[in-house]
Amino acid sequence: MREVAVIGIGMTKFGELWDKSFRDLVAEAGVKAIMDAGIEGKDIDAMYIGGMSSGGFVEQEHVAPLAIEVAGLEDFHIPATRVEGACASGGLAMRQGYIAVASGIHDIVLVGGAEKMTDVVGTEATNVLASAADREWEAFFGMTFPGLYALMARYHMHKYGTTQEQLASVAVKNHYNGSMNPNAQFNRKISIEDVLASPMVADPLYLLDCSPITDGAAAAILAPLDIAKKYTDKIVKILASTQASDTISLHNRKRFDALPAAIHAARQAYKMAGVEPKDIDVAEVHDCFTIAEIMAIEDLGFFEKGKGGKATEEGLTAIDGQIPINTSGGLKAKGHPVGATGVAQINEIVMQLRGEAGKRQVKDAEIGLTHNVGGSGGTAVVHILGVI
Repeated sequence: MREVAVIGIGMTKFGELWDKSFRDLVAEAGVKAIMDAGIEGKDIDAMYIGGMSSGGFVEQEHVAPLAIEVAGLEDFHIPATRVEGACASGGLAMRQGYIAVASGIHDIVLVGGAEKMTDVVGTEATNVLASAADREWEAFFGMTFPGLYALMARYHMHKYGTTQEQLASVAVKNHYNGSMNPNAQFNRKISIEDVLASPMVADPLYLLDCSPITDGAAAAILAPLDIAKKYTDKIVKILASTQASDTISLHNRKRFDALPAAIHAARQAYKMAGVEPKDIDVAEVHDCFTIAEIMAIEDLGFFEKGKGGKATEEGLTAIDGQIPINTSGGLKAKGHPVGATGVAQINEIVMQLRGEAGKRQVKDAEIGLTHNVGGSGGTAVVHILGVI
């Protein structure tokens, strides 16, 4: 296999973007990535677009050729493919792009992800998102994703003594990071008291324990290492790209204090990259709910199982901590346009490794990791990137 690098990145602002359509978001992120890479549209050999449910949110399916059209690339007849894996759709699109370049089938590949979620009312958005769970045995009976993660949170709290304040400390830390990210949906800082005073969504998760409904898009340009060197001297190499699956339903899962698919994907990624958890300088993890980040930093091997809440409370995951987590603000503050999230995570890590993250820059960051989850853990994608 060939070595693969990220030569360009681009993303829109995340948030409630009433004045922008799905088409606008796709075009903006794609054009920014192309410009950042210093390539032209005709140089692109293939495109992979992550999207969970554009049909449910904006009644538009078949979005891959739409992406080609809005980018003005239709005359080149570039093969474009939509990739779906619930909230891991962006990460899966990234992996498909990586495989295409590593295999030698394509040289320059554009990977994107987009979702326009705020064009429907909240109850409809909740229903669309519930399709990423087991529709027959979970969603049909009224179970939502806040409910599923609340069950995991309660189990984690019972087994390890994780506290409400430790959950809240995840949100506080991520909002602090998001306050320094101009693309984040929320730029305001919050306190633990703010979290605990917000409305209860699904016990023990308060509103400020939950990621928001978001519009946004992100893109990245991939190329083999030898070609990448022609376009940039800031080479960010993909050291590992792995994926693992598990049951779509939580009730059939073998454990409730972790996501086994994430553990498996992480182990494969470390082996592929030839690194260990202690070698990671910065990580973007899937914090759709505060408990999800706590489980993620345990599943990824950064902290012992059951110690993630305490580690966060003690500041070990802050930008200047032992292992900076979600410097972008994470899904919690940056926002969570589900199809775009995995690619947005790649954007943040590339910025960190290039030294372009501004006030939220991690000092001397050389190796970064992304962790993208679909549903309650049915899909997990891990990428490890390094600067060379």
